[in-house]
Amino acid sequence: MMAERGIELDHSTVHRWVLHFSPKLLEHFNRRKRQVTRKWHIDETYIKVKGQWMYLYRAIDSNGDTVEFWFSKERDLKAAKRFIRKALARHGRPDRITIDGSQTNRTAIMRCDAEDRLKRGANPITIRSNKYFNNNIEQDHRRIKRRIRSMLGFKSELAAAITLAGIELIHMMRKQQGQFANSVTTTLKQQFVALAA
Repeated sequence: MMAERGIELDHSTVHRWVLHFSPKLLEHFNRRKRQVTRKWHIDETYIKVKGQWMYLYRAIDSNGDTVEFWFSKERDLKAAKRFIRKALARHGRPDRITIDGSQTNRTAIMRCDAEDRLKRGANPITIRSNKYFNNNIEQDHRRIKRRIRSMLGFKSELAAAITLAGIELIHMMRKQQGQFANSVTTTLKQQFVALAA
């Protein structure tokens, strides 16, 4: 695209732009993100960084829209609770969460739910645990993994987290999750222009 305009760029320049602008664009997008439904699917997927497996926790709603994501070095109760708290703080309480049978995720949801219920006096979150009910999020992981596969891995945890945030941002924009002034279906270019303004 840049070569068509007579501009020569090295791929490392584009990578530096991604690392610099992804967090800023994601922050602006999250302010314009439309509400998600009250039925969530939660799962984690593996990402390789410097030869070590790390974990991308993800949640989508019943429409397939991205609720939240969290990149973590560990796959433990602490990381799962941090992810659940982030999702609850940004999007409120769901009525139901579907998980794939992970006991860690179940415990994290139950503990975060208990903390949240004490503050709000709400009904408990229903947890469905069945690997076959979670096919929606497994298919959604595939779109993220497709982008990562061609990158030959990540060299640092920070670069991985920022790049994954950029990939998730584009993924949300393709799903038309942003609320923009004209409220009609907008192209990626129009959404970027609105975010940059």
